[in-house]
Formats: sequence, structure tokens, C-alpha cells
Amino acid sequence: MAARRVLKAVLVDLNGTLHIEDAAVPGAQEALKRLRAASVMVRFVTNTTKESKKDLLERLKKLEFDISEDEIFTSLTAARNLIEQKQVRPMLLVDDRALPEFTGVQTHDPNAVVVGLAPEHFHYQLLNQAFRLLLDGAPLIAIHKARYYKRKDGLALGPGPFVTALEYATDTKAVVVGKPEKTFFLEALRDTDCAPEEAIMIGDNEEEKQGIWCSQCSPVSRW
Repeated sequence: MAARRVLKAVLVDLNGTLHIEDAAVPGAQEALKRLRAASVMVRFVTNTTKESKKDLLERLKKLEFDISEDEIFTSLTAARNLIEQKQVRPMLLVDDRALPEFTGVQTHDPNAVVVGLAPEHFHYQLLNQAFRLLLDGAPLIAIHKARYYKRKDGLALGPGPFVTALEYATDTKAVVVGKPEKTFFLEALRDTDCAPEEAIMIGDNEEEKQGIWCSQCSPVSRW
């Protein structure tokens, strides 16, 4: 009989799993309390690019979730890590509320394009500027490629369709840093001293749910 795996860490998605915009998912606070009582490390992972980690934490605290900032790993953090690693100057197609996550990053004379969820910036002029940078050889970095996300009024377009449009127009391939990329989850686990096979992921996204984010990891499951 195969040995039973020891569960040491749980990665929990935020938007759509614990909350939807400014409303908590019914029962989520109590479910999180029960999870914490299970003596496992909990980390919260999110593809949100609409706000900084600080603003996100304030939102969660208002919803009465007991979460600390060092427990949250965002795709914005992953994007900044890659920007610093590659030493590029990005054109940031992100929501203005997310800009604090890139404080100190040089953006003058951009030689890279970073795309997050930025409804106010997804218009022809800026997308065409990004298109021209990519034609000149700039790398395309997608914070994530979700096709849609949940809002209180229903589903809404995510950044994925816009990233795909730029890929198609420039015959290039984006580097994706957010979920469900394997490297994203491994980065989120880095400070847990936990092997991938000792962790599970809880989320609401069907595309993630159907995939296994590492050859040794558990598949994404629903709350």
C-alpha cells in the first residue's frame, strides 16, 4: 500500500474563493478558521492586478479575514521579480492602483511590455504603443492570461484576450508569471520549507482546477 502523503501547506486563491470584490463568499471566514486549526501552513495566492498588496490586505481585513501581508503572494510580486531579474524597463499596462507594487522600477524609454488587468488602459493608442515596442524586439510579460474573472455584476474580460491579441499581432509569445504557471506556485511555497507534493491548492478557476501545476503537486481543487 502506498504511503499516505503528509499535507503541510495549503495555497488558497482569493478573489472568487474567499471573496468577490467587496463581498465575502458566504462561510469563507469560518472555513478559513477551520483550516488554520488544522496545523498546516496557509498561503494566499492571487492573480489580482487591480490593486497593490497593501490595498488588497485592507480589503480582506474589512471583510474580517485574519490574514497577514507576508502570507499573500501575488502575480504582481512575481512580475516585479522577473522585471528585476531581466533588468528591463517596462511599459506597465496595469491598473493605477497596482502601480505601488512597482515603486522604484525604471519605466522611462521602455524596452519591455507588462500586461495586467487594466480596463482603463486597454484602448487603441496604448495597445498600439505596446504593439510597436514588441515589433522592435521588446519582451512581452503577462502577469497572467485569465480569460475572465468574477465581479459582483457577473463575469468580465480578463487580461488574457489582450495578451493573446498582442501575441497574434506581433507573432511573439508572452512570458506568463501568474497562475497557473508552475514557477508561480513554487515561488509561493519558497518560504514554507514545504515540497510541492506536500501542498494542495484551493481555487475556483476551472482551468486551474483541471491542471496540475507541478509534476509532483496535487491538482487544484474547489473550496
